[in-house]
Amino acid sequence: MASDDIAQLADALSKTHVGDGELSYKGLGLKLDNAESAEQLAQDIKQYQGLRALRLEGNTLGVEAAQAIAKALENKDMLQRCYWSDMFTGRLRSEIPPALRSMGSAILSAGARLTELDLSDNAFGPDGVKGIEQLLKSPSCHTLRELKLNNCGMGIDGGKILAEALIECHRQSSSLGAPLRLRVFIAGRNRLENEGAGALAKAFQLMGSLEEIHMPQNGINYSGVMALASAIRHNPELRVLNLNDNTFTKKGSLPMAQALRHLRNIQVINFGDCLVRSEGAVALAAVLREGLPILKELNLSFGEITEAAALVVAQAVADKADMEKLDLNGNCLGEEGCEALREAMENMNKGDMLESLSDDEGDEDDEDDSGNDDDDDDDDDDDVSDDCNEENEEGSEIAKENGITTNGNSPVSPNSPAEITSFLSCPSAEQLLQLGELRTDLQQEVDASEPQKAADVILKISSLYSEDPETKTAVLDTIDAMLRKLLSGSTLQSYCFLSTLLVMMGLLKGEGKTKKALLVPGQLLCLEHAVQQEYFPKHDASLLHIFLSRNGGVLKSCGSARERLSSALERRCQD
Repeated sequence: MASDDIAQLADALSKTHVGDGELSYKGLGLKLDNAESAEQLAQDIKQYQGLRALRLEGNTLGVEAAQAIAKALENKDMLQRCYWSDMFTGRLRSEIPPALRSMGSAILSAGARLTELDLSDNAFGPDGVKGIEQLLKSPSCHTLRELKLNNCGMGIDGGKILAEALIECHRQSSSLGAPLRLRVFIAGRNRLENEGAGALAKAFQLMGSLEEIHMPQNGINYSGVMALASAIRHNPELRVLNLNDNTFTKKGSLPMAQALRHLRNIQVINFGDCLVRSEGAVALAAVLREGLPILKELNLSFGEITEAAALVVAQAVADKADMEKLDLNGNCLGEEGCEALREAMENMNKGDMLESLSDDEGDEDDEDDSGNDDDDDDDDDDDVSDDCNEENEEGSEIAKENGITTNGNSPVSPNSPAEITSFLSCPSAEQLLQLGELRTDLQQEVDASEPQKAADVILKISSLYSEDPETKTAVLDTIDAMLRKLLSGSTLQSYCFLSTLLVMMGLLKGEGKTKKALLVPGQLLCLEHAVQQEYFPKHDASLLHIFLSRNGGVLKSCGSARERLSSALERRCQD
């Protein structure tokens, strides 16, 4: 080594931080290519008694240098925390796995029990994960509490290898009576996609101990989100969930909302830039109303959320005493919508909670507000169709488990009486009256877990409304019985049903292939009657009122019925 290099290295090493069981070379910019260049560092490690933490971030290690450091670690049985991020800058990817293996083997030889391992910002790909695979499976990681692998380029294969290693570590540690209880998992910017996320979800579910999950920017679409949703339900101590910059859409948002209902300790939710959209935002608002008691931060920025849905979210945080931050920036509120949201938050004395709206995308064009999102959703589905064909069956099971389906359903239950089947296939007032006592069986045709089918049946029957006393009574009694059933479950189920109803009425831009109904005044008059009944919760009426007041122009063909419904909703909200 040249004398200048030696002097430079000596100067850098003189800045080494020592204390509290920690030896730190953080940010020194050391370029350690071989054993000779790492000699002094290795000597420092050997001589340090009671080493508990080793910081090597911001340096660069070659294979031989890593082996020299590993040799020094072989008797450091008290080592617990390895801060080894950004440790291979400028190295060939082929150099990284053997370097990691040698250092991992040294930890095993020492019999150390790690609590924290940080290998972030090392672009080692799936081969790098293989380099730490044995370490992660070993007794040295049975005590691991924090695993940080941010920006490592693991990819799908790396995600799978990592998941299997964690599962094996849990299996082995459980057999010894002390199962792995990982608390913090960080793996953003790793291109995990659906398969990698799905594999890790199995590990998360098995461990059930996570308090923080950070997986932003991983190219995860709805099927991967659904798998993660199923897993987080089994992690009741979860405090932070960061899935920023993945793609939820409605298919991922609804299962995720259902999963969040099971979490009582969550404090930070970051679903920014996740294409949650309005239906997803409404579902999350429902969860806010009935759960998440100590939530502090909610990020739903850049999610194509419209003004009405944003106002529903704002109302839902009104009673959150611990809430500190609500981020709805970059959505589709428009200038008037931004002002309405600010005013709503100020009226609840929560104006300081709302983050800036400076990047709002503007109100959606009327021509796009068609109740159908064919272009966007077809693109989303095409992006993941090849990857998700094998996952569709599993995804359907997850959705079923979550209590809400996201696709269309058969218009008639398979065991329905022939008269009911005939009536629903081509409903008429005359047929409804002819059903007589069988009308009570119509309740069996709707269920909150199938919102699209329920909304379709409600709209069909309410379209038969007339001022004929017998018909009016039959229609209203039937609608009352159905809505009483549909709105008696969780707030999430009722919001999902009502948002689907709003989509079919053209008051909310939806996703997929949901078609708008041909509206007639009778449907609005049935709703006018319903919202005044005891069974219709005030917060459900408020949801309808917000969307009707913002998008009521689409109901102008219904004339005075629209005004009557609007007035009834306003009175109900003021009760």
